[in-house]
Amino acid sequence: MKLGRVRGTVVATVRDPGMEGMKLLVVQPLDASETPTGTCVVAADAVYQAGPGDLVYFVASREAAEAMQPRFVPVDHAIVGIVDAVDVSA
Repeated sequence: MKLGRVRGTVVATVRDPGMEGMKLLVVQPLDASETPTGTCVVAADAVYQAGPGDLVYFVASREAAEAMQPRFVPVDHAIVGIVDAVDVSA
């Protein structure tokens, strides 16, 4: 799982039939101190509650396809939780 911050939304006019009604969001990956790492990705919202500004954790590849309903839709990343707090201990 990876930590990220939702930066915005994506609108797709043509989708796979299994993705109808699925919300797509732009997510900036973060490290444990919430510093941006890498480039933004598009992630499907498996929790149906994430929105711009939210701190989330997301998965990639096969795990992303497994997280969605119906399973195995063509997604590369999926948001699987909303983070309440991050505590990094030394």
